[in-house]
Amino acid sequence: MSDWWARAACRDQNPELFFPVGAANGSEAKAVCRHCRVARQCLEWALAHGYDTGIWGGLSAAERRALPRRQARP
Repeated sequence: MSDWWARAACRDQNPELFFPVGAANGSEAKAVCRHCRVARQCLEWALAHGYDTGIWGGLSAAERRALPRRQARP
């Protein structure tokens, strides 16, 4: 992970909070992300590495898939 991880609000949280199962919708994790100084870097990292589970940068996997696709850079 990059150096942003050391400044992440979730660093001292239970990791299971960010990988909800069943009826859990990740709202508790997203609340942590809303107050995080590095949420944007977290989201960018998850997108760059193809993470398809969990809450990253305040977005669920479905929300990340719904983001507009980035065009390839030359």
